[in-house]
Amino acid sequence: MALTGQQFTIAAGEHEATVVEVGAGLRRYTRAGVDVTCSYSKDVLPPKCCGVVLVPWPNRLRGGRYTFDGAAQQLALTEPAAGNAIHGLGRWVRWSPVQQEDASITLAVDLVPQTGWPFELRIEVTYALDADGLTVTTTAHNTGAGRAPFGAGFHPYLSTHGARLDDTAVTIPAGTRLLLDDAQIPIGSEPVTGTAHDLRAGPSLAELRMDDGFTDVQFERGRGVAEVRSSGGGARVWFDETFGYLQVFTLDEFPGTGAPGIAIEPMTCAPDAFNSGAGLIALEAGDRWTGSWGIQPL
Repeated sequence: MALTGQQFTIAAGEHEATVVEVGAGLRRYTRAGVDVTCSYSKDVLPPKCCGVVLVPWPNRLRGGRYTFDGAAQQLALTEPAAGNAIHGLGRWVRWSPVQQEDASITLAVDLVPQTGWPFELRIEVTYALDADGLTVTTTAHNTGAGRAPFGAGFHPYLSTHGARLDDTAVTIPAGTRLLLDDAQIPIGSEPVTGTAHDLRAGPSLAELRMDDGFTDVQFERGRGVAEVRSSGGGARVWFDETFGYLQVFTLDEFPGTGAPGIAIEPMTCAPDAFNSGAGLIALEAGDRWTGSWGIQPL
């Protein structure tokens, strides 16, 4: 069996995507056989968190520690070198397919109470293709008896179609950049106006390389839009208003491809939100949260 478990392929017209059982991640997405996102072999683990679903928190929690409703919690440190708990609890578990059609697949997981996470959530993620591209809809349902902290994020890498990062244009619709310490935890923020990180007009990256968080996202008609464009093509990541934060990560060489990749990660909250409260969602018992984002080839 593939290291990422069962492989679920969906298709609509020229669009095709493969979603994996382990972590419910997006392994590949193509249009007319051409990569829209960076992809990886089924015989390897997702490199650099490629396509991963980040629940019940995205990004990092400092020291794996937080306090919620007066109770202190300690999670396992899944980023030991920096001393953080990173990218949630859904990455390395098998999600169950609950519905599959030609152009869509829904997978679900029950996040059970455990050390550092004494809560119960059921998460469902639906990937659906149509003539415009890929839509990803996620629902979180608090099936426990008390409140639960929650955040969600997603980690797609957009292909530059072989173009160097220097020659790739990136649009990020955000007015504020998060300032991070050496552990990649926010310690402040600054307006992007007048800085190299003002990507609202879609400039070429040139020498800029990023592993940066952004907020003050601009929405039009309830949707935010980020783009990657090169001479070979491009793609748009769109997201609804539940995603008020973006993480952007550039790779000069995406593993196994020899070509660059750019992760544009919609997030409902900031890194370390379980401590700062920035964008944190508190789900009451029985409550549900739903959010959608997607990818459109250009």
